[in-house]
Amino acid sequence: GRITSIDVVHSNPNIIFVGTASGGIWHSKSGGISWNPLFENQITASIGAIAIQQSNPDVIWVGTGEGNPRNSLNGGYGIFKSLDGGISWKKMGLEKTRHIHRIIIHPNNPNIIYVAAIGSPWGEHKERGVYKSIDGGENWSKILGGNLKTGAADLVIDPKNPNKLIAALWEHKRDPWFFKSGGEGSSLYITYDGGKTWTKKSHNDGLPKGNMGRIGIAIAKNKPQIIYALIESKKNALYKSNDGGKTWKKIND
Repeated sequence: GRITSIDVVHSNPNIIFVGTASGGIWHSKSGGISWNPLFENQITASIGAIAIQQSNPDVIWVGTGEGNPRNSLNGGYGIFKSLDGGISWKKMGLEKTRHIHRIIIHPNNPNIIYVAAIGSPWGEHKERGVYKSIDGGENWSKILGGNLKTGAADLVIDPKNPNKLIAALWEHKRDPWFFKSGGEGSSLYITYDGGKTWTKKSHNDGLPKGNMGRIGIAIAKNKPQIIYALIESKKNALYKSNDGGKTWKKIND
């Protein structure tokens, strides 16, 4: 099915891990020439996020449950961790989030993990949002959430200031015959203290007026004050910030 996530070992870019919507994880040691399946004996084959601990590439985190809520999506069962490059896996909780779209490993402290969960789009539940662990996934705390229809659609970290993260919350509801994307719960949020406090951005900061839907975020690694946001709204458009997310401007619709 669909490719939902990908990560590469920075010190050896021939090593690639790919997650799929309903086909588990695939691993290449040859830069993509040949592939081997991983994760075949787990409770779910739906993958939403992959993150390699670059300081020790044998450590791999996987969030299950595809993060694209089509009417054909398969559910997940939380987050998993491998200590041996994907040979074996250990379940690390967050089972009720159902769909995990992003995993971020703190660049300086690999015991700190952030997870963005869209949650199950089929119903209302409180397990949607952004989660944090400070003990390598043994325990999790929810650090950002919205109403019961709102999950976390995206999450990025400032590579030069890992206490700063930008999250996109997304209100959405899936029915077999209909999909409602957008609502009062959708917006961008910024934290400067590792998720203790968050600032909500609005049209006063240059974002679209009215309800927004799904938002995708990208941060420039060499100039992290430059951030892009692809925003679903009354008029879908690409927005850019030149000041680290404080203010935004529409650059292409």
